[in-house]
Amino acid sequence: MIPAAETEFGIYLHWPFCAAKCPYCDFNSHVRHQKVDQAAFVSAFRRELGFFAERTRGRRVTSIFFGGGTPSLMEPATVAALLEAIAANWTVAENAEISLEANPSSVEAERFRGYRKEGVNRVSLGVQALDDASLKALGRLHNRAEALAAVELAREIFPRLSFDLIYARSNQSLEDWRRELGEAIGFAADHLSLYQLTIEPGTPFAALHQAGKLTLPDPDASADFYELTQEMMIAAGLPAYEISNHARPGAESRHNLTYWRYGEWVGVGPGAHGRVRGEGGRFATVAEAHPETWRSRVEEAGNGLIEDRLLSLEEEADELLVMGLRLVEGIDLARYQALAGRPLQESRIHDLVEHGMMQLEPDGRLRATPAGLVVLDAVVADLAA
Repeated sequence: MIPAAETEFGIYLHWPFCAAKCPYCDFNSHVRHQKVDQAAFVSAFRRELGFFAERTRGRRVTSIFFGGGTPSLMEPATVAALLEAIAANWTVAENAEISLEANPSSVEAERFRGYRKEGVNRVSLGVQALDDASLKALGRLHNRAEALAAVELAREIFPRLSFDLIYARSNQSLEDWRRELGEAIGFAADHLSLYQLTIEPGTPFAALHQAGKLTLPDPDASADFYELTQEMMIAAGLPAYEISNHARPGAESRHNLTYWRYGEWVGVGPGAHGRVRGEGGRFATVAEAHPETWRSRVEEAGNGLIEDRLLSLEEEADELLVMGLRLVEGIDLARYQALAGRPLQESRIHDLVEHGMMQLEPDGRLRATPAGLVVLDAVVADLAA
């Protein structure tokens, strides 16, 4: 018999539509100027869920995440239909975490109450900033007042709430961020996601940055922003459990922990990625990104996958390293060795520990220190070399 923990997995559903494309965003999101045929997409989601159900019989769903795009553009009936399809294909844990991302500009009380009625028990709001000038610069469709009203409404309706902020923005001072974060903490419930602004290739911000029309803090200043964030969040009782995510103990996102602890999840919808065990090992799945093309593929073949590949154990070990070291708790070195067939080089670990970048725990876990988390990409590259 397979241990219960090994039968558990999450489901990610990607709703790819947005009212507008933010200039910093490289996610798979699409603007449609005509009304989206939600019923047609529900039908395609159902078929792809059925495809994955055939590959995961006997498994139990412990978390469901509606991501995007802007899932809060879905009608509550659409959310209900997708949750019903999941329940028809799998056993869903009684205490399953069911999260939905929402933008303040698409928040309506009736719709929020509809999501809650259908079973959504956690919402993540894309607030991003708490002043109107910054929101405009980030291309957001909401203003400060709408953001705070959305937070208040979500706190009233949902048992659990998180919201996102972007910091180290162009022309933002450390004192600006200190004031903004202090204010955000006052509005927060039990979880905040705080991301440093990064320039992603192919975005409008990348073009502006290349042209010298958008500047960001230099590495030293970025480190100062990060350190201030950690200090304030610890003092508020919301310490980091992952590089960009902070929560009161016990309020961490269980679905996102599945990713970072390198668990298993099915990814359904346009552009969705998944990692799920099958015959021979763990498979990496990637769906067609273009929404209407994905829907056509599902209608023709029962799924929209453009990649369905068995990972090598070495690839699994590398992914475990990249994902797991984002967590404050780090990784289990024995698990890494079991996957890779070899341990990480002791000399590299020793050097990183000596330089204050890593910490080796008595229980065999390796974790990045606060200094190491600031330069984690370099730390991971050093370990994996």
